[in-house]
Amino acid sequence: MANVTVVGVQWGDEGKGKIVDWLANEADIVVRFQGGNNAGHTIVVKKKKIALSLIPSGIIRNNTLSIIGNGVVVNPNALLDEIKKLNKVGIKVSKRNLKISENASIIFSFHKKIDEVREVQKGPNKIGTTGRGIGPAYEDRVGRRAIRFADLINDSFLKDKISNTLEYHNTILAGLNSKSLTVGNIMDEINVYKKKILGYVDRTFPILQKAKKESKKILFEGAQGILLDVDHGTYPFVTSSNTLPSAASIGTGMPIKSLGFILGIVKAYTTRVGSGPFPSELSNSIGKRLGEIGNEFGTVTGRKRRCGWFDSVITKHSIDISGVDGIALTKLDVLDSFKEIKICVGYKLRNKRINYFPSSEIDQRDIKPIFETHCGWMENTQGAKSWTDLPALAIKYVRRIEELLETQVSLLSTSPKREDTILVKNPFID
Repeated sequence: MANVTVVGVQWGDEGKGKIVDWLANEADIVVRFQGGNNAGHTIVVKKKKIALSLIPSGIIRNNTLSIIGNGVVVNPNALLDEIKKLNKVGIKVSKRNLKISENASIIFSFHKKIDEVREVQKGPNKIGTTGRGIGPAYEDRVGRRAIRFADLINDSFLKDKISNTLEYHNTILAGLNSKSLTVGNIMDEINVYKKKILGYVDRTFPILQKAKKESKKILFEGAQGILLDVDHGTYPFVTSSNTLPSAASIGTGMPIKSLGFILGIVKAYTTRVGSGPFPSELSNSIGKRLGEIGNEFGTVTGRKRRCGWFDSVITKHSIDISGVDGIALTKLDVLDSFKEIKICVGYKLRNKRINYFPSSEIDQRDIKPIFETHCGWMENTQGAKSWTDLPALAIKYVRRIEELLETQVSLLSTSPKREDTILVKNPFID
């Protein structure tokens, strides 16, 4: 089993960037398969923080090819800006180590505008979108009016496609009391980045197929988390794409049998950005303390994350629907100074105990967490590189999570640094 697929198992922000970077040391190719620049992966290398939104985390590693798959919606200006920032810190990005799928969809400025205005109009019922045009861009893809990178090659054909797209969007813009757009407006926007971006565009499926035939190791990198999946997450407070491991097949063109080991990234407590249900949320000093110690601010938006105790019920839901083979448990060190640590092991819904996360939005609002209490270890785990470095109570906590999730810990992260990782089972080795 040469390949590995990495997905977040909560509401995102689980530490996927560090884990993908760590695994990328063994990978030949790292491919991002869904989402857009609403995702943020932070990697710490030699005390230097590197934030990535579109480019796969494997770009940090030498001799590793990074691919942005067809399932991703791409803002070309945001991507070029990210490339520029990486080049400035000494990470050279070129068409040799970065490829964009020719059938990935493009995000335009009008997508962002529509996204922002809609969110404002929702008022207290807002979803919590990042306002980067991800949703409207995915709507265009499903509506069969998206403009893809392959369309940029022929101007005459491109103008026809833009005209078709604007027939729809100018109606929307008029309804939002915004100025209509012309084909010339969009062509001007495209011409700003067209020459630079086309150097990275390629037929990525044949590259992946060739790698498969040569038994090279492919690492599929997901964005956000399972609980933000448009079908299986806390709908409607979700992202606009499917975040399950199976989306890696759709978002790259690789057969589902090629996805290999499914590694779910799980934070040792729970966080969420934006609106939506959060049963184990702590709207008190403990939640505030978790956020301060864990530096819980969004990589992309800088927004403060909501914090709470580990929720085993909703996390088990994610694991069951995604077929996770093993988990990477992150941020255990954030809990080092808590005398008492709790785990949500069930819910109470209208005075009845349930052991599942309900699909009904009304029920999701009404559920209350049932906690079990654990003694904190009150010792430093940061930088631990083996089980023997961990306090007994910390190991007991990890074992309880494994028991509740019915899934083994494959990797254990004890700090943001790539070297502070305990390897239990190498996902690249069957």
